[in-house]
Amino acid sequence: MAELTDLQFSILDALYFVEPFDKILEEVGEPENLVAAELRQLISARWVQPMQFDARFQDYVRSSLHDTDDLRAYHYLATREGLLMHSGRG
Repeated sequence: MAELTDLQFSILDALYFVEPFDKILEEVGEPENLVAAELRQLISARWVQPMQFDARFQDYVRSSLHDTDDLRAYHYLATREGLLMHSGRG
């Protein structure tokens, strides 16, 4: 994945802060199945990191294992590499 599609760009644009899947859907305004497929690709490329809330720390932490069939179980954040791709310097 060398260049971002318009949808990937929009997803990364929505992920400068930790956001749930439903917020991403709302922000990009595309069908759920398309957003889910592109989000999975961005995660695979390590441009997006799945996050889970950790009550001990009262904060979101990286989730190294995630269920790609249940995208609503996580929140998401663009990685440094993803932000660089988004800004055109990746």
